[in-house]
Amino acid sequence: MLYTQGKVDCKPKDIGYNEKRLDVLNNHFQCLIDDGEIQCATYCISRKGKIFAHGGIGKKSFRKESNEAVQPDSIRWIASVTKVFAAVALMKLVEDGVTRLDVPVGEILPQFDTPPYNGITIFQLLTHTSGLHADGGCFDNKYQTNYWDMIDNAYKLHKKEDGEFDWLTAALGTIGNGLRVKPDTEWAYCSFGFIVIGAIIEKLTGMSSHKYIEDNICKPLGLKDTLFDCTPEMVERIVVSDDNDEKYISDIKNGTYQPHWIGEILKIPSTGGGLNGTSFDLNRFGNMMLYKGTFDGVRILGRKAAEKMTTFAIHNMPNYCWGANDKDRGFGVGFDMRNGPAFTFSPGTFNHEGAGACSLYVDPQEELVAAWIVPFAKEGWWSKALFNVINIIWSGLL
Repeated sequence: MLYTQGKVDCKPKDIGYNEKRLDVLNNHFQCLIDDGEIQCATYCISRKGKIFAHGGIGKKSFRKESNEAVQPDSIRWIASVTKVFAAVALMKLVEDGVTRLDVPVGEILPQFDTPPYNGITIFQLLTHTSGLHADGGCFDNKYQTNYWDMIDNAYKLHKKEDGEFDWLTAALGTIGNGLRVKPDTEWAYCSFGFIVIGAIIEKLTGMSSHKYIEDNICKPLGLKDTLFDCTPEMVERIVVSDDNDEKYISDIKNGTYQPHWIGEILKIPSTGGGLNGTSFDLNRFGNMMLYKGTFDGVRILGRKAAEKMTTFAIHNMPNYCWGANDKDRGFGVGFDMRNGPAFTFSPGTFNHEGAGACSLYVDPQEELVAAWIVPFAKEGWWSKALFNVINIIWSGLL
């Protein structure tokens, strides 16, 4: 096993954890690497605010000839875990009196101030109940066109003499798009809704949503490796999963990187999934939420705002995404709160996952925070690297 130990604050036994269960966790990750489901794994686990498990398993690069070990501080795209950072940013504006969760989006963004979009609220965007079309793959519809394709296609047809290109109008104005369902009808995972959250943050603050998140959450909390755009120093630690990663690293180091995706070209907020980070930084963010918005003396969010985000916010809301048939999808404000027969964590545990993949789980009852990053080695979604890991980690509690 190619294992690297990270820095810890205490021994597992000191905070009531069975150290032998970490061997089970490491062996589980190694089996997934051997089976070709994941490339490597990094994790950071704490209890009562103290890190007792921190490590990396496997290779940093997908290249067979490379034997460089992944490090505990290796960096990876955290994808949709970005959404909880965006949700916290929005809640900061709520507690500052700048806006409220029940405010219609159309009062802030004029593109939404027309049927059928004028009934959508900020709260519905944050809870995936806006009625906007869900992510591709959520439903079996081979004819679905995603918002990014609509923006890209409209931009290609745009002429300079028509004035400044409006990406929101392009996304919402395509004939036949509209809504999937009426707001507050069902829970349907919509990353584009969190892109809109980014646009709301920008309209209310007059600054880039990326900068707002980094300046008001990441920097104060000491998340040195959590940024939307990697620095030359950071790319040296990126987990390399394909040729594109290698090119990105080379371009950043050489100062030759050029935006190629429509979102980057138009500087559209990446608040639905654009952050990079480490398992350590994710754990620290999780502890901030565990302790009601404050950690290590740094206040990011008020206690009541944090409580609002991490309690059940929607009720009796069905979920049919990815073949599900849930009658009541548990969700907070930006945070996932599903529970059920698959999991052994405590009631009230809140979490979020990211494609590619990574997880952040916070159990207030046990004061346990677990973050792990497991880059998938092949196409698909591998539950053993995400769901099964939860039960292994929680099995060590004494």
